[in-house]
Amino acid sequence: MANIVFIATSLDGYIADKDGGLDWLMAVPNPDNVDTGFGPLMERVDALLMGRNTLDVVLSFGVDWPYSKPVYVLSNTMMEVPTGYEDKIILVKGDVEQVLQQMNEQGHQEIYIDGGVTIQHCLKKDLVDELVVTTIPVLLGGGSPLFGALDAPLNFQLIESQVYLDTMVQNRYLRIR
Repeated sequence: MANIVFIATSLDGYIADKDGGLDWLMAVPNPDNVDTGFGPLMERVDALLMGRNTLDVVLSFGVDWPYSKPVYVLSNTMMEVPTGYEDKIILVKGDVEQVLQQMNEQGHQEIYIDGGVTIQHCLKKDLVDELVVTTIPVLLGGGSPLFGALDAPLNFQLIESQVYLDTMVQNRYLRIR
């Protein structure tokens, strides 16, 4: 079983700018649509767990649903799945530890965790087994940070580092337990 975070940050560690925007993710031109690891990640995982804010961002892109795996949306305030997505989204509530355990019990062994708040909750409870962070060479000077406060340090080991499009660095870490 593995809980995997796969996310991009700015050089100064933000996942969204001061206005919640993501335009900075396109700071590096990618005319050939080079896959920076998302395709292989999606082949590997059984399901996704994301927060409601991340769902809202995905839906705002105005593109076809990008996931072929079950998507669990963790929200204590959302009462129903948006119209048209009933067969794509499973709404879950409660503690992230219990939600991940329920997902494992349903047969999901490799889970992609997405969304800043959800990632921070998982890190705080030491539920992240693998961390894949792609650094985009831009300084935002503020915004939504990837990392939040922890009760104790979490040690990770770098197992792979790749450069994409001659500018983005992707580091893959495994949790040392």
